[in-house]
Amino acid sequence: MTHATDLVPLELPSDPTGWSDWLRSRCDDNLDLVRTRVADLKRQPPSEPHAVLSGWNDIMAVLRSASSVAGLMSQVHPEEEIRTQAEAAQQETSRLSTDVSLDRELYDLLSRVDASTLDAGADKVLSDTLRDIRRAGVDKDESTRTRLRAISDEETLLEQEFSKGIRDSVLEVSLDPSQLGGLPLDFVAGHPTGDDGRVIVTTDYPDAYPFLSFAADAAARRDVMLAFNNRAWPQNDAVLTQLLALRAEHARLLGFDGWPDYDAEIKMIGRGAAIAAFIDEIATAAEESGRRDRAVLLDRLKVDHPEATDIDRADTTYYAEVVRRERFDVDAQQVRTYFDFAKVRAGLLDVTGRLFGLSYTLVPGATTWHEDVAAYDVHAEGGLLGRIYLDLHPREGKYKHAAQFDLVAGMRGRQLPEGALVCNFPRGLMEHRDVVTLFHEFGHLVHHVLAGRHDWSRFSGVATEWDFVEAPSQLLEEWAWHSDVLRTFATDESGEPIPAALVDRMRAANEFGKGYQARTQMFYAAVSYWLHHRRGDDLTAQVRDLQSTYDLFPFIEGTHFHASFGHLGGYSSAYYTYMWSLVVAKDLFSAFDPADLMDTEVSHRYRDQVLAAGGSKDAADLVADFLGRPYNADAFNRWLAAAPGLAG
Repeated sequence: MTHATDLVPLELPSDPTGWSDWLRSRCDDNLDLVRTRVADLKRQPPSEPHAVLSGWNDIMAVLRSASSVAGLMSQVHPEEEIRTQAEAAQQETSRLSTDVSLDRELYDLLSRVDASTLDAGADKVLSDTLRDIRRAGVDKDESTRTRLRAISDEETLLEQEFSKGIRDSVLEVSLDPSQLGGLPLDFVAGHPTGDDGRVIVTTDYPDAYPFLSFAADAAARRDVMLAFNNRAWPQNDAVLTQLLALRAEHARLLGFDGWPDYDAEIKMIGRGAAIAAFIDEIATAAEESGRRDRAVLLDRLKVDHPEATDIDRADTTYYAEVVRRERFDVDAQQVRTYFDFAKVRAGLLDVTGRLFGLSYTLVPGATTWHEDVAAYDVHAEGGLLGRIYLDLHPREGKYKHAAQFDLVAGMRGRQLPEGALVCNFPRGLMEHRDVVTLFHEFGHLVHHVLAGRHDWSRFSGVATEWDFVEAPSQLLEEWAWHSDVLRTFATDESGEPIPAALVDRMRAANEFGKGYQARTQMFYAAVSYWLHHRRGDDLTAQVRDLQSTYDLFPFIEGTHFHASFGHLGGYSSAYYTYMWSLVVAKDLFSAFDPADLMDTEVSHRYRDQVLAAGGSKDAADLVADFLGRPYNADAFNRWLAAAPGLAG
């Protein structure tokens, strides 16, 4: 791997009062620079084709710098005033990006570039750029371009409002202390009884997920589930209705039948109709195993509640844990004693460092946006590759899910890649599924850093087709299920590593429910697709119908899941991509030896041919380079069809 030795990470404000000025400089000044460079390129266009593209590349790099900073700070900065300023910068960045894309003079200039003189990388930049500008509507009449500008501005505002509604919606459930029965002792200790004799459980992940998994009180679980699925309701219903209508108009103005067709054109799947077909294909494939395992849950529910005739999401997570404990001898509360947060974080860095030939150095005293955030410099072969920020615990006003955000898009010889991992994990013991999530999200971060040494901005980082983006992260999850890997950092309070036999049982137990989980994922994908393809007047009713079609668990009356389904903002109609990527990830994993997952010959080849390549090739070509053949669904189908080894 090559690396830059003369570049330094971005300097963040050391004075907490300096964030506003810094953000203004990083965003507003860069947007002014974009305007200047656009004017210069149009006034004195270079005669040499590569120079024209280089000028365009400079514009895109600066625009991306402003967008990345604004996007991250709008989600993580602890001060609402700074988050609001960042949201305004996002709006201005989006507005300028639209203006640049709709600039007919720029389009004509790029269209005249002689592609025959370009190398493969520059040729891809040119063809992809011209395609994207046409998709923006640059070749439409002036009135249409004016309306497209207005729609783009409104979409940005609504997407921000939708995300903010979820971020700020933390609901509380008041419970009797006796209703904490079944929960881990550290959870109970962290939820003391108030002056009114009640205990408060919130809808934040570190509260809701353990509660739904372990609380023995069925009524309390239902109350928490109702609250969790009513976050951001009702305000986000109106926001989403407006956003869906705008996206539909946007697509029609560009000549598409609907938003899914427009959005899918630049993805591996290619067409909107193919999304619906893929959803139905996976739903059919998961039918048998899904109903088999669902029946196991219902039978176990009836042991406790003989009058029960059905099981829904208020009970599913709890009884899945019961089944895993009773049939697979896997007690999640025992398992979590091996996953202390600090050890898991250190283990993650050690495992990925060995896999990809990286080292991570904690930067003592590094300036960050919050005291919880840890900064690490990433090195390879003695050279500095970039910097990462780990922001892993919940706080008020922070992004509520788990995701990787860019801070700086790396470019060879110009700037180091920097990114942030933003999650909401507990500070003490973690459930194993949190460990899996951490590995998954870190997969995006290491992808961003490794792909940060390209000359072209559009190739930098996680820049592949959107329905491939999750595949490298889903692949990295496999290392969180391997006993040899886990035993390097998963130890109990006495320092004893997690038993290999327990990990084997955990893996077997994890196979339980994969069919009904796949059906639930297809329900989510169907919501994402059909709300955009054929939006109904009543979103709740439409979601209820889609759940009855695709999910194997019934709709819970009085809930409004779509109001807090954050992926409707960024993924829009393309939530199918998680399952699509999983198909590819299972095929990628077939190249590794499960008996020796730390074999660096394979992992380094994967690093160089897939991760470091960024967006320099189409995703299908990246996979073919690594596998030596086109990808297929064989490994995924074998995995989905295999039955878990139920005991008893």
